Amino acid sequence: MTLSQRARPRPAHAKRPQGRFAVFGARVQRGFTLIELLVVMVIIGLLVGYVGPRYFAQIGKSEVKAALAQIDGLEKAVEQYRLDVGKFPSNEQGLNALFVRPTNEPRWQGPYLKKMPPPDPWGNPYVYRNPGANGDFDIVSLGKDGAPGGEGEAADISK
Repeated sequence: MTLSQRARPRPAHAKRPQGRFAVFGARVQRGFTLIELLVVMVIIGLLVGYVGPRYFAQIGKSEVKAALAQIDGLEKAVEQYRLDVGKFPSNEQGLNALFVRPTNEPRWQGPYLKKMPPPDPWGNPYVYRNPGANGDFDIVSLGKDGAPGGEGEAADISK
């Protein structure tokens, strides 16, 4: 179309273009139809339904791995305590003996941790048992439910 053709006035009987080809002064309707919005919402729902469970399962696995790493660090601190003091902390002393000097322990050379023993990834305290069922001592996380026993993320975690 040349410049001269664009400048010519349109005859009165000619129809105005509709939709996206409309020119100035024509009424233009824009937006999405209800069907298009519903299709997009269904696609988003399917993606969330597919990705969501896999994502949250990975979070649960990472919490178990974090608990095992913390238990490993606590076990090393307990072993260092035993090397210095000559015995493991009692059940009454628990893991706090790694940070705070117990009474009547002159050979204590701690603290063996930089701060008080941390809670497990679910916010529950670790359980210390002396003697342990699996060795000289046990350090156990009670899992997500904070109660003994359980399955899955609620299972007890120990080394």
